[in-house]
Amino acid sequence: MWFLRINMKDRTHQLTEVPEKYKKLAGRSLTSNLIADEVPPLAHPLGPNNKLVFSPGFVTGTSAPSSSRISVGGKSPLTGGIKESNAGTPWAWKLGRMRIKALIVEGQPEDKGEFWGLVIGLDKETGQPTLEWFDATEFTGQDAYDVYPMVFKKFEGRRVSVCGIGMASEHAYGNAGVIFEDMSQNPSRFAGRGGLGSVMGSKGLKFILLDDAGAPGVEIADKELFDEGRKKLAAALNEHAITKPKGGLNTYGTAVLVNILNEAGGLPTRNFSRGRFENAAKIAGEAIFDGVKERLGEERYNHACSPGCIIRCSNTWYRKDKSEHVSCVEYESDWAFGANLEIDDLDTISELVKLCNGYGLDTIETGVTLGVAMEAGVLPFGDGEAAIEMVHKMGKGEPIGRILGSGTGTAGKILGVVRTPAVKGQGMPAYEPRAVKGIGITYATSTMGADHTAGYTIAPEILAVMDDLDPLSKEGKIALSRAFQATTAFIDTSGHCLFIAFAILDIASGYQGMIDEVNGVLGTKWTADDILELGTEVLRVERKFNEAAGIGKQADRIPEFMHTEPLPPHNVVFEIDEETLDKVYGEL
Repeated sequence: MWFLRINMKDRTHQLTEVPEKYKKLAGRSLTSNLIADEVPPLAHPLGPNNKLVFSPGFVTGTSAPSSSRISVGGKSPLTGGIKESNAGTPWAWKLGRMRIKALIVEGQPEDKGEFWGLVIGLDKETGQPTLEWFDATEFTGQDAYDVYPMVFKKFEGRRVSVCGIGMASEHAYGNAGVIFEDMSQNPSRFAGRGGLGSVMGSKGLKFILLDDAGAPGVEIADKELFDEGRKKLAAALNEHAITKPKGGLNTYGTAVLVNILNEAGGLPTRNFSRGRFENAAKIAGEAIFDGVKERLGEERYNHACSPGCIIRCSNTWYRKDKSEHVSCVEYESDWAFGANLEIDDLDTISELVKLCNGYGLDTIETGVTLGVAMEAGVLPFGDGEAAIEMVHKMGKGEPIGRILGSGTGTAGKILGVVRTPAVKGQGMPAYEPRAVKGIGITYATSTMGADHTAGYTIAPEILAVMDDLDPLSKEGKIALSRAFQATTAFIDTSGHCLFIAFAILDIASGYQGMIDEVNGVLGTKWTADDILELGTEVLRVERKFNEAAGIGKQADRIPEFMHTEPLPPHNVVFEIDEETLDKVYGEL
């Protein structure tokens, strides 16, 4: 397996075998360790000393179910700390099959206006990666939905997969994501959080294309053990009520959570001023499913975001004329442009999602920042047309758009908004900390800033997966969040989708299946204790980097207004004090 380093200062590269230190790392564990080892903590995120690292998980590129995930790591322009953001995409699957364990982008061109594209293939004789450069300047300043077909056409006849950036990254926004294609070659799969697209843009790199023709595939040390684990995990996913075919996710997509969180009083509404949205049913996953059936005249179940996905939670929204509008309307995006802004029209929400995809904006950060702008009176709550116009201003780099593109925390300061729902500068996702205490602890203490995927305690607190915990209670939630954060770090390392957690937490054989898969690939004999320790060690590495960057325990805090403003309908506050929050990492 290879480490491939790309130096954008002179477009040279270095290919080496994986150093011993990193052989038992992949995905998030590898991106975070490389950033911690090679990036000065006080480096400017958009300066020459930051690096951007792409790493597939241990089992990415194999036949393991729902495992085509790519981890993207760097120092975040949004939080100022370490960042890992990941996506499910064919690009990840190909990188794993090409046996590139880490793709490390470093350096900067002297000419800040130049943008390049890179095609990585494989030499037919040696099997080693080959590089081919092309001038990508002609593709700048354009919508990704226009650009991606042009790129695929340029390399027609080759088995390329595309990773790229949009106009938001060209503007160096804190909320700019890295764009990957979906199974239909649309630019709709994002490593969205933390502004890593702008890190890629700062290096003058517009595209990274993978051509995996002749790829040898992932080397598997113990094929029999791997296959045994794969079957166990697939069986668990097919059995679990949430993940099985025509279960909640396959039928209604992740937006099935809209009604569930609304009923729990934990759906942030009108910029986190309430926990229920009176028109939630109009934008929920059930409404998407029924709306598609009405417009197409038939039921349409969801599809896979990447090769080998058997959960298949990605939906598609269609226009009234039956043409495809956008794929997909995830729960987070649906909420960010829906309840959070008091917009209850799926066509408007879908248009906002598509605009963000086209411009290369993170939908969560964009929606939360728009909520803060509405709080400031820049545009009215519930005004979908004004929201669409504002996203255009962001994409085009207009002055107010640049302020909002800087992210929730910065925009809130500039606009003078007290109710700014952000931690470490990053906007909060679609779960209210006052109504769901465990996820609030994760938001506060995660090394990534406010991030539900860093420790998804929603599973036991709302969905009764593994346990059935009272979301309003703070009892036991410190240990819960810590355990979920460590487990998640390993899932991100394995290359699996986070949603396998539903099955592996409820079905013991599924959990063992994941472990067997990884042991089969690596030839290790890891136990459940070992993988928890590996995940915990990832958190230690990330925490140490953040502390050196000036982001210590004083940043592990929920915004003040959540301690003082009772949240309807339960009229609760976030009552967990600083000393208690400090215990999350105090025992690592």
